[in-house]
Amino acid sequence: MAEPSFASHPPAAGGADLVGRIAGGITALLRHAEESVALARGPGLLQGLDPRAKVAGLFALILAAVATRSLLALAAVFGLAVVLGALSGVGPRRLARQVWGAVLLFTGLIALPALVLVPGTPLLALPFGLAVTEQGLRAAAFLLGRAETSATLALLVVLTTPWPHLLKALRSLGVPRAAVMILGMTHRYIFVLAQLALELFEARRSRLVGRCDGRTARSLASGIAGTLLQRSLDLAGEVHLSMIARGWRGEVHLLHDFRFRPRDGLFLAALLAAALALALAGRP
Repeated sequence: MAEPSFASHPPAAGGADLVGRIAGGITALLRHAEESVALARGPGLLQGLDPRAKVAGLFALILAAVATRSLLALAAVFGLAVVLGALSGVGPRRLARQVWGAVLLFTGLIALPALVLVPGTPLLALPFGLAVTEQGLRAAAFLLGRAETSATLALLVVLTTPWPHLLKALRSLGVPRAAVMILGMTHRYIFVLAQLALELFEARRSRLVGRCDGRTARSLASGIAGTLLQRSLDLAGEVHLSMIARGWRGEVHLLHDFRFRPRDGLFLAALLAAALALALAGRP
């Protein structure tokens, strides 16, 4: 039986220390990764499709969202993404929690100045001689809508496809081997470093008696960060050499090859046709 983790049972919110909060956040990250793996291997529309058809079809929808000049067509792509997510076990609540809120915050801050900086027909007068224009509102809506739609479709690909299958699908579709290698190693190192950081924080917390003051907690956290950086650099070199010694050349190999079935072809053809129609919508 595994020993109980200090980070699995963080202290109450009122008395949580800095080290405990960081360890709890890392634990939540690892738990979320486990849930994502279970979702990718579970039942659902997108989970049952060939990864190559899925990646190509959803990427075509992303291109359509970027290329379209019609807000109605952009809303249709977004609605289609929500429907595909719901049929694959990725409901609107999860999408809102994982992508919509963050994209709205960051893209909204970027799009906000366009409301008054883009010249056009005034809609709402503001102080200092500024005004919200119709063209500025349209530009901001396009920027925000394209960002939300693209991020939603990209998240659907990641959540409904096991990571090794996704990497092999990208390689099969012509993505350069170097790019696939970088994606694979980055994904792996995120969780290796997260697990290493969690072990360091748990080791430190297990040796503390009572609660540290803010200055001591910040000192402990910065010391652990420095140790983690040094250990991660050493680990990166060791892992790279061991992979090279075992014949790693950047290609992704699976026990089972992909099988492109008729329903995969129908799904891909339907998404490509929809993407083309929506991309051309609004053009003269």
